[in-house]
Amino acid sequence: MGSNSVRLVVFDGAARSPAYFYNEKVLCGLGRDLKETGRLHVEGRASALAAIQRFVALAEHMKLSVLSAVATAAVREAEDGPDFIAEVLQTTKLPVQVASGQEEAKLSAQGVLLGRPEAEGLVCDIGGSSMELARIRKRQIVAAETSPLGPLTLQNIPEAELDAHIARVIEGLAAKVPGSGDRLYLVGGSWRALSRIDMSRRDYPLHVLHEYQMSPAQVLETCAWVRAQSEEGLSGIQDVSSARMVLAPMASRVLVPLIELLQPKEVTVSSYGLREGMLYAHMTTAIRKLDPLIEAARHMETASARFPGFGDALYRWIRPLYATAPRSERRLIRAACLMHDVNWRAHPDYRAEVCFESVTRANLGGITHPERLFLGFALLGRYRLAHKVQLAENALSLLDVEAVRRSTVLGRAMRLGAMMSGGVPKLLRLSRLSLEDGVLRLTLTDRARAHAAEMVEKRLSSLAAALEVEWQVDVEG
Repeated sequence: MGSNSVRLVVFDGAARSPAYFYNEKVLCGLGRDLKETGRLHVEGRASALAAIQRFVALAEHMKLSVLSAVATAAVREAEDGPDFIAEVLQTTKLPVQVASGQEEAKLSAQGVLLGRPEAEGLVCDIGGSSMELARIRKRQIVAAETSPLGPLTLQNIPEAELDAHIARVIEGLAAKVPGSGDRLYLVGGSWRALSRIDMSRRDYPLHVLHEYQMSPAQVLETCAWVRAQSEEGLSGIQDVSSARMVLAPMASRVLVPLIELLQPKEVTVSSYGLREGMLYAHMTTAIRKLDPLIEAARHMETASARFPGFGDALYRWIRPLYATAPRSERRLIRAACLMHDVNWRAHPDYRAEVCFESVTRANLGGITHPERLFLGFALLGRYRLAHKVQLAENALSLLDVEAVRRSTVLGRAMRLGAMMSGGVPKLLRLSRLSLEDGVLRLTLTDRARAHAAEMVEKRLSSLAAALEVEWQVDVEG
């Protein structure tokens, strides 16, 4: 229950990479005029209560195992906030936790950790009535504070005093969360609206907000552009609701001094925030330590592949090709092997494109945009040669030439293993793949002699060409 919106999110469990089973948002504006009146907005309160009653009714019919409710700055600060919480309890039997400013900051930071366990730096979450700042170091939240810098709150500050007021509050907030931060994670609807605008202005090829990265200079340029636009000019931006767009100019006035003071080297958008932080609190330590990308890929294989378990066998089979690959690349290779068959039901003429879209558009954590495209091109190549598929030309701009080559190699290696074995794990154990002295060698046991067929040699030749080596088939025994 935020100052601007009330949202119900249903996850499919406290898994390391949870799926969004249901997600509904109502823009109520509980915090409108709060600084002026000291009370929740009358119409916003009625709208919020109606939304909450609907959400509780939905939850009852969905038979959820746990239903948690958290209210943030508007309810926390309003003099009638306790009355509102009591009314919610009376009408729905739903107890509501009113998060303190520090608790709100910590929940948002936990959400970032859910999406990227190795995240380090500062997390800044902007809501309607407040803005929180937290520091993450070594998977721990070492500092967390709040401030009254939400766009709804700032609308009540006189224009002549506004910029000086924002700068003064940011300076005090940063002093409470000390230390340098190479990376700044942005959480919250207003930041997402600004990021959407940045994407639109730059014709960015991947319309996925999570892990969208910007340089500080890029952020400042977009904020300046937003402030120079009329309402009509901003209304033409796609994928941003009108309610969020109205708050974008005010949010840009906050983000500029924040960037100038903190001096981050990189700015990253996190779609995971307070709600995901609530889920993170339900996870065991063991679950938190799992890799969200690998767990998501494994879940996709279990749910959709013809032979669940084949992905691990395929990864072990092609592993000799990646003996010197860094861990960051090996996890992508493993994820690709787990996901290589999840779209087998798609029409053969479009299966390659569906594979590409499924990974580049999927709700995945623990993966950057270039890594998404690496996986996308590898899975595309699993079914078809990448250059024969029409894709957005500028998608390749996010990958360097060497990354494209490696994704091609991976796609052809998966294609060879899947075709030779028919997707049956035990058949892979009858063969070995190796790369030594400029020769790609497929070694078959005597029991697998029948697999030394023309189509296998054709796929092996294609993989060797991508590796720029010779190839050979050997039969043992």
